[in-house]
Amino acid sequence: MTHSIENTHENNKESYMETFQEYDSDTMELADWANGEMFGCRWSPENVSFSFEGLRLTIAQDEKGELTGGEWRTRESFGFGKYEVSMKPIKNTGVVSSFFTYTGPSDGTQWDEIDIEFLGYDTTKVQFNYFINGVGNHEYLYDLGFDASEAFHTYGFEWRNDFITWFVDGEPVHTVTEDIPSTPSKIMMNVWPGTGVDEWLGPYDGTIPLVAEYQQISYLP
Repeated sequence: MTHSIENTHENNKESYMETFQEYDSDTMELADWANGEMFGCRWSPENVSFSFEGLRLTIAQDEKGELTGGEWRTRESFGFGKYEVSMKPIKNTGVVSSFFTYTGPSDGTQWDEIDIEFLGYDTTKVQFNYFINGVGNHEYLYDLGFDASEAFHTYGFEWRNDFITWFVDGEPVHTVTEDIPSTPSKIMMNVWPGTGVDEWLGPYDGTIPLVAEYQQISYLP
């Protein structure tokens, strides 16, 4: 089974797990548009691949020589709970590999978001961030003590109405307790080269293809 959604009796919400063995249009969506601004690519469904080994998101070029990235998301929205991913990010200056929850105007809601982001110029660190009604600037850079691009590790966060705690391999490493987002959100992952944000990501050097790997994601209420 590639994915499962189960009802949990204690709070009548659904748990979710995905191992990415195949594409299921009923439960997931692949982006095929361009965000613009700091995203130096358009999203291409061709840059998202599924297998028994998991999901691969790729930065590449299309037939016109334009840069493309890969983005995956759930169709369903999820609320408070614990979110986890097993992944290996891209190691390359100027790019981002991510796991996050997001909802915004395209979903008919305010912009709320909780992020786990790897900045490819230094994959011995991971950046945590969150947005409430479009207001961010809560970045926290955590030193992992290992190179995340070399092996799969588990990253996640527990999101409640009064706190968010981020985890690395099951250990809590960062907690916030103010201005916590509350809008149910979609689970998302993407990889992309930055443009105009060299001070944050470093300059993208044009290397292609670049691949991030994801083994599994999960949500528990």
